[in-house]
Amino acid sequence: FSVPLDVLIDIGLDVLRPAGYVMDHLAQIATRALLHLGHDGPYRRPADDLILAEAIPIIGTLEDQSWVEKHLFPQTTKLDVIVNCVESFPDYEGRYTQLIDLVLKIADKSNAEGVKPLVLWSSGCKDYGQTLLHGDPDLAPHTEDSPINAPAKPILDRTKTSMRIFAHGDAFDGVILRPTSVYGYSNSYYGGLMDYAADQAAKGHKTLRVPGQANTVMHAAHVDDCAEAYVALAQHADRQAVAGAKYFNISAHRYETAGEVCGALAAEYGLVDGVEFVAADQLDDSFPSGLHFACAFSQWVGSESIRRLTGWRDTRPLFSEDMGVYRRAYEAEAEKGHENIVSTRQRLRELKG
Repeated sequence: FSVPLDVLIDIGLDVLRPAGYVMDHLAQIATRALLHLGHDGPYRRPADDLILAEAIPIIGTLEDQSWVEKHLFPQTTKLDVIVNCVESFPDYEGRYTQLIDLVLKIADKSNAEGVKPLVLWSSGCKDYGQTLLHGDPDLAPHTEDSPINAPAKPILDRTKTSMRIFAHGDAFDGVILRPTSVYGYSNSYYGGLMDYAADQAAKGHKTLRVPGQANTVMHAAHVDDCAEAYVALAQHADRQAVAGAKYFNISAHRYETAGEVCGALAAEYGLVDGVEFVAADQLDDSFPSGLHFACAFSQWVGSESIRRLTGWRDTRPLFSEDMGVYRRAYEAEAEKGHENIVSTRQRLRELKG
């Protein structure tokens, strides 16, 4: 790559988003891989954490981008890869305008040095909407060729607005990534499921009551596997093959069902009568409304394209397969007051399922 430095740009946003949780682990994995990345992540990792990851933190905001000239360009004027993992609801379009301005500043400087960056732009698998349930004879995975069918306007806004990156092909090679939900460490929305199970156990309940059906498809990937998929694309020798594909899904090697995931949660938290699936209106306020997107949104996502092209493979156990380990890691992160857990809990209370 262009320079022997790992420069990560830590953008401080007003509202922290779970997508930054992917960026957090991408930063660590990428620096270990000696990958030179632009970091547009919304999770404000402390500078000390970046230093421990042997990265150079550059902290700024999207609103005032004067730091680019003052602090980034003195470090390097050439970036091979820029990664955007920002989510911003409900005003994604407003945030996009700031992000694309930043990316173009960096890309134009790199172009002047003879480098055309690869821009990995994160959207999400919910762009496609839902699939059928496990066991349905017509169930098929969403692929990169599946039609867009976002379930809500904020997601559709992100979906359509993200596609504008392709208008800047003269400045950079753009690729849109659509990962599934992710788990591990601070666990994103899956941490909300753990919180709910812990709350029900603490209240003395013997049954874990959740919305949806046991055969709802829950497809997720460990955050490290997800981050390594980004790195696999960034490092792939055939840039034209990556850029030419335009879209890549990221998912684990198989999906789980709500029965598997919630059954494992009930067992882990000592809810001896297991799990009961009920209609959403039968749940009280202890079940965060945003969690409906986690356990009552059936979706199987195929990721054969990235596997075929780069050889990437997910290696971590599925969420239901190593629940005890993921629980202990989550509780340790929560005990430390992990900022992403705090923001995700708040967001789950605000989201409407």
